Amino acid sequence: MSGNLFIVSAPSGAGKTSLVGALLKLNPEIDLSVSYTSRGARAGEVDGKHYHFVTREKFIAMQMHGDFLESAEVYGNFYGTSQTWITQEIAKGRDILLEIDWQGAQQVRKIFPKAINIFILPPSLAALRQRLTGRATDHPDVIATRMAAAQVDVAHVAEFDYVIINDDLNHALQELNAVVLSAKLTCSKQLARYQTLINQLQKPE
Repeated sequence: MSGNLFIVSAPSGAGKTSLVGALLKLNPEIDLSVSYTSRGARAGEVDGKHYHFVTREKFIAMQMHGDFLESAEVYGNFYGTSQTWITQEIAKGRDILLEIDWQGAQQVRKIFPKAINIFILPPSLAALRQRLTGRATDHPDVIATRMAAAQVDVAHVAEFDYVIINDDLNHALQELNAVVLSAKLTCSKQLARYQTLINQLQKPE
């Protein structure tokens, strides 16, 4: 039985990374796909855990070789997902989560049309601005660019299956985990998982 592929997207500052991190701690049955990126590592980031950090030249070479399930340039940096790893893990029955933008989500859906798409929204425009400013790591020009990009991101919300408003982290986490759990209980998944039981229940005594 194959696993599920979850796509989680959001505008920058919506709290997607914190929410996904909390989900991975809460639900050990789901694995995060570690993306490749050409950007430099930020303080505290570990190669192979947060991202696979490669040079711009190496990324482009991998891209030309067809190594990526999806790839995109975001704020001048490249990001991409390993197609081979995703395919292998899903075939093993593992649930995989992709934390990517709407552009990457569009590319993934072409190859995995059954992927479960989730979009995270901030509770308000003011909250989004406050979260971006509170990082204290980005220049005001960068924050302004991200605010403008958020409008573009949100314009694609209707392409997703589920929408979660991240006002309270714990509440949003419960909703995100509910989506993950419900995907495991679909009829097709349960029939494959419990075929022996179902066959037994259908036999007359």
